[in-house]
Parts: sequence; structure tokens; C-alpha cells
Amino acid sequence: MKHRNVVIGLLGTQLDIGRKPDRWQEWRPSVALCRQPDMVIKRFELLHGSREQTAAELVAKDIATVSPETDVRRHVIDFGDPWDFEQVFEALFEFARAYPFDTDAEDYLIHITTGTHVAQICLFLLTESRYLPGRLLQASPERDRSAPGEAKIIDLDLSRYDRIASRHQQERRNALSYLKNGIATRNAGFNRLMERIEQVAIATRDPLLLTGPTGAGKSQLARRIYELKKMRHAVKGDFVDVNCATLRGDGAMSTLFGHTKGAFTGALKDRPGLLRTADQGVLFLDEIGELGLDEQAMLLRALEDKTFLPLGSDRPSRSDFQLIAGTNRDLQAGVRDGRFREDLLARINLWTFSLPGLRQRPEDIEPNLAYELDCAARRTGHQVTFSKEARQRFLDFALSPAAAWNGNFRDLNAAVARMGTLAPGGRISVEVVEEEIARLAAGWSGPEAREDDPLAAILSEEQRAELDPFDRVQLEHVVEVCAKSRSLSEAGRQLFRASRSRKASTNDADRLRKYLQRFGLDWSTLQFP
Repeated sequence: MKHRNVVIGLLGTQLDIGRKPDRWQEWRPSVALCRQPDMVIKRFELLHGSREQTAAELVAKDIATVSPETDVRRHVIDFGDPWDFEQVFEALFEFARAYPFDTDAEDYLIHITTGTHVAQICLFLLTESRYLPGRLLQASPERDRSAPGEAKIIDLDLSRYDRIASRHQQERRNALSYLKNGIATRNAGFNRLMERIEQVAIATRDPLLLTGPTGAGKSQLARRIYELKKMRHAVKGDFVDVNCATLRGDGAMSTLFGHTKGAFTGALKDRPGLLRTADQGVLFLDEIGELGLDEQAMLLRALEDKTFLPLGSDRPSRSDFQLIAGTNRDLQAGVRDGRFREDLLARINLWTFSLPGLRQRPEDIEPNLAYELDCAARRTGHQVTFSKEARQRFLDFALSPAAAWNGNFRDLNAAVARMGTLAPGGRISVEVVEEEIARLAAGWSGPEAREDDPLAAILSEEQRAELDPFDRVQLEHVVEVCAKSRSLSEAGRQLFRASRSRKASTNDADRLRKYLQRFGLDWSTLQFP
């Protein structure tokens, strides 16, 4: 059965009434819609204010004249101030929520030719969000103003419009490439992560939390997010980058929240603070887990109220910024240990994105190698390339279990910088690569590192600092056993020798694998050269 057409539209207090003595010589959009030869309107829901009763009656009468089959139903909606977005949206939203839509039998056309621009925008938003489950309808006149003109249905499904959809998709691809520094990354999980970050970064000003190991690229990504938002006019202010690990004591409070003259010894003049500097922009707090509890409390207030008190002041300062926080710590563990406020974590944990380390993205080592070479060329003004054999040798090593990449992309960047500096004639040879491999291997798992700290080869300094003494002793023993074993199963049998005899079904390898995963480790991580 064919659906009935139902138009929902606002009375045009100027266009629908007409100004000439003979109103039939003018184009009036609500009446003209009901004169369309190829569109039968069964019902017209006419929205108008209480002061427009007489005009609404006239338009309803004229619609009945040109389209007797159209049932005009009038609804009184008073906006108060028709140019106040909040008032207009609320009134139209209440109408949409109360209206008895029957989408199985009726097609709804939302007329956006009449009404103020504010009302038209509100109708668009309510239709786009499906509170008004219909399609937009736009009317336009012809040269002959007495003719019915044209009525065009606008479908909000952009995929139906090839050129618009193509342009939209290209813009998304450009934004995604920008976030990835133009690197053609191949890791499927990382690419999905970047797609979600691009989607969220443009759509919201809520806090973003970037987690991941040192050197995974959190700082660079935060700046790229800001620059992308700036290009899309989503922010107007500056990007303010703060490494919280460098902030201590009163200096931390002063740096972040500012101070007044005389607030403490050495405060010779007022200081606005970095939160004020970030007003209307983005504040990136790297290593946010290093902030003291007092600073955390002040930051929470600034996020919730957009106000804070500078040191020595009894008058609050105001700053409206978006926070991007970065950390390589387990903030949940910090909450349990009393080092991080639970309420602050709840506030910044709305959008959390965990960046993988280089070892978790082996497919991306090759494209990142090419990127680092290009960066080195721009930095030094000299083009540096690998010989074919040298490139393959470096990639073979970079993808092998021997490559720990403890510093992640910082290690890769440093390796390329060193090889480029030592390359004779700008061409990296196998000999240069071999020298660099030896240097990297020594730094990651050399005898000195293992002798001082058995875990230095597999965990970063920050990760080791997080370990309780009990966990450290236990993990050191596990690492020692794994290093001497030929397989994960063999190591598991030795480590679980007593408990396995009491189990009907055992999987020592799986137990060991899950234990290692607690520390972000796997079997290949523990196979030292």
C-alpha cells in the first residue's frame, strides 16, 4: 500500500500571507506545495504562533481551495524569541516528541522554506537526528510568481549523492593521513584506531586520554589532533604542551594555574598560567600521572567549572580549553595506590585511546623507516638512502625477536639519525647498518644492563618503577627461566611443576602466556640474542 504524504512545516508570516492585494498572484510556499502536480499531500501539519491565528486560518482555507484532499491541522507553538536557538529548538523538540508518527503508513516531509533561519536549522537538526523521522522538503518559485514553483525533497543520506559522498570520503582520508603524518601505515588495528580518533577528535571537545609506552607517539598525535581541529575551525586558541614530569611543588601550581604578584618569594609579577594560555585551544598534559594530588584537584575543578584559583588570588580565573592527557602509567593502579584521584580519572577517561608500541606494529616498521629518512633529509638538507642490501639487513633485524624497541619510535628515529650521519656520500652501507645493530642490541640487552637490572632489557624505566617488590622478584625469576628454556611450554612446565600435578587438565604455556601479558610481554620479548 502506498504511503500517505504528510508535510510538517511552519507558517511563513511573510511569504505565506502575501503582500499584494491579490494574494493569488504571489508565490506562497505552503500553499504552493499543495499545488504540485506530482505530489499529493494528504495532511499538512501547520505550526504557528498564537498571534498568527488569523493568518493560519487564511492559509488553511487557501490550501483547501487548491487541494481539497489535503487535511490541514494547525498546531500553536510559541517560541518566545523566534531568534533564540535554545527556545526554538526546545519548542520544536517537544512537538516532535509528542507527535504520533506512523512511519509504516505515512511518509513525513519536513518543510524548511518558511520560518526564521533559526527554526529552519532546528528542523534540520531534528530531522537529521531522526526525532522527526522524515525527509527535508524545499520549495522554490518560478519566474511567474503565480505558478506553483518547484518542490524538492532533500535526502540526508549523503551516500546517495555521489559527488558529495566522494568529497566527504576524501576529506576523511586526508584527515586520517594527517593524523598519521602522511605515513601509509599497514597495521589494521592501528589504522582502525586512527579512524576512530579522527571521528571523535572533530566531533567533541571532551577530554581525550592517550595511553601507551614511552615513544609510541602520544605527543606528536596530540599536536596533530589540535592542528586538525584548527583546520576545521573547531578550536580558536593555541596548543599548549606541558610535560607534567617536569612540574614539582609550588612551581607546578604556578606553571599551570598562574599566580599573583607577591604570592610567594620570587613572585615579582602576575603570571597567567598555562591553563589561561590554552583558553579556546587545547591543553596537552603529557605524563598526567606525575601530577600531584593538589594539582589534580585544581585541574578537576577547571575541567568541570572552567574556573580555577591562581596562587595568591581570591578571584577565580576562567579558561575554556579541551584537555588531551597522555600517560604511560596505569592510572587505575594509581587510583588504588592513592597517587591519582578517582574522580579526575573518571572525568578524563571518557575517550581513551591506547597507542601500541613499535613491536606491536611490525608491518609499520618499513613505512616508518621511509618516513624517518624523509624527516632526516628535511632536517639536514641532505638526502640519505640505503643500499639495497643495507636496507634489507636493517629490516630483517628490525622485525626479528632481537629488536626490543624499548624506546619505540624514538629508538627508530635515533637509529636513522645515526646511520644518516655516518653514511659515506649519503648512502647507508651494510657496514653502517651492522654497527647500528650492535649499538641498539647493546643498549637493549647488553651484559651491563642485565647485570644492573635483569628487567632493563624488556621493560622501560617507567614500567620498572611501577612494579611492587614482590612482582619484581617473581618476574625476574620468570624471565630467567624463560631465557634458559627452548619453548614456552618448557618454561611453563618448570614454573608450574608443583601445581600442574594437582590439575586434571593443564596448559602450562597458556598460564605462562597470560602471566606475561600482565606486564605487556610475550615469548618473543624474552628471547635474547
